Amino acid sequence: MAEMSDYLENKILDYVLRNTADWAPTAVYTALHTADPADDESGAEVSAGGYTYARQQTAFDAAHATTGVTQNTDVETWTNLPACTVTHIGIWDAVSSGNLLFHTAVNSSKTVANGDTISIAAGAITITLA
Repeated sequence: MAEMSDYLENKILDYVLRNTADWAPTAVYTALHTADPADDESGAEVSAGGYTYARQQTAFDAAHATTGVTQNTDVETWTNLPACTVTHIGIWDAVSSGNLLFHTAVNSSKTVANGDTISIAAGAITITLA
């Protein structure tokens, strides 16, 4: 993924340099966005609009010791989506509301018709800190 949110950057600095209390989320969730959520969480997340869109809980493997890379371990699937064009994804610390952690553009925007399904393959979400 391309970018960390301002929220996550501050949490990491506070944790490492100021010995703040544990703040890691118990789970993380992948969201679909119709615009860049940006570091300040300003981009539009897909809205259910009578359909069943919801963030998907996402598991990641252990970070690689030398490359600083982690990837999602399972297929992430959204079914019965509302009509929209997905341009970005975000990783959040809650199933709704919460704080954006990471965000990036998708490789190719996806135009979705009412009721469509989108899946992201295992290993397709890559986060690198190096």
